[in-house]
Amino acid sequence: MPTGASKSPRVAIVGASSLRGKELKLVLEERNFPAGDIILLDEPVAAGTLTEAGGEPAFIRALDENSFESAQFAFFTGSTRDAEQNWQSAQRSGATVIDMTGALLAAGKATSWIPSLDSVLLPRPGASASAAGKGGAMAYSSPSPGTIIACTVAAGLAKFSPSRVAIVLNLPVSERDQAGVDELESQTTNLLSFRPIDQAVFDTQVAFNMLAAFGENSKPSLADSRAAIARNVEHSLAGRATAPAIQIVQAPVFYGCAFNAFAEFAAPLSGEQLAAGLVPLGVRVSGLGELTPSNVSVVGEAEIHMGRIEADPSVPNGVWLWGVADNLRLAAVNAVRIAEALVAEPKIQ
Repeated sequence: MPTGASKSPRVAIVGASSLRGKELKLVLEERNFPAGDIILLDEPVAAGTLTEAGGEPAFIRALDENSFESAQFAFFTGSTRDAEQNWQSAQRSGATVIDMTGALLAAGKATSWIPSLDSVLLPRPGASASAAGKGGAMAYSSPSPGTIIACTVAAGLAKFSPSRVAIVLNLPVSERDQAGVDELESQTTNLLSFRPIDQAVFDTQVAFNMLAAFGENSKPSLADSRAAIARNVEHSLAGRATAPAIQIVQAPVFYGCAFNAFAEFAAPLSGEQLAAGLVPLGVRVSGLGELTPSNVSVVGEAEIHMGRIEADPSVPNGVWLWGVADNLRLAAVNAVRIAEALVAEPKIQ
């Protein structure tokens, strides 16, 4: 990645020590995003952490009023609080905000964008006036992995006019950042050693368990997360495809969002026909003889991977779709694609 190109965008990553922040930095580098400089920012507790950016040693800096000076893009990848408190400062500095926390979309301050779906969901909804900042800079929301998956399934099936679509998302603990990963690891170790388990994040046992709800003291609750995904799917689709019914389950896995989707149609459709609607959206559908994708097989992959589409044996014209995506990679690549599109077409900023 070039480090001295004067015309290359300066990029700020807020929440650089988070799992999303680390993955975003990797994706920027792997895709050779033309960043002249990458500024790593986080809360004071993480400031001073030595890492690297663009192959060079770099320190994570504490957020302050000058953090976004000369930045063309500001990615918010950490806490919702950081996004809520600092996005306007980034805009005042002239940066285009790309929020991965969901905070700005929930507050009506950003417009959702999934670039891989532009071919079927155009025209992209315009940002509200409150999302525009200094010099016409906009605030965009790069949705959660669950939202991207649900929107992709809905968009890919839309031209076949399904009478109903439902999707169950199996979320990994990494959606609760490093604290969720650490708690699953600790619980697993302690349960195998017959010791008491920590429950600070989920307020219940997540190891060796499937959950439809967390403990009462866990915030956000699983119901809150489900509601947020449903709202964001509806916003992203904006009536251009039917929003699916959504349920979420907490799975005892570290990474990878697996899902089951069911769709019913007025007439029989083959798996090949349905796959043809999904593949142009960046979905990889397994062919005959190929292994069914899993949380392990999709590590590091940017696409949604699906197994073969199968007819339901008891519901006429009903089909099941099984798929998995690397949750961190899927979200990071979507955010970077937004920036890439804006760099390629600066007139839309």
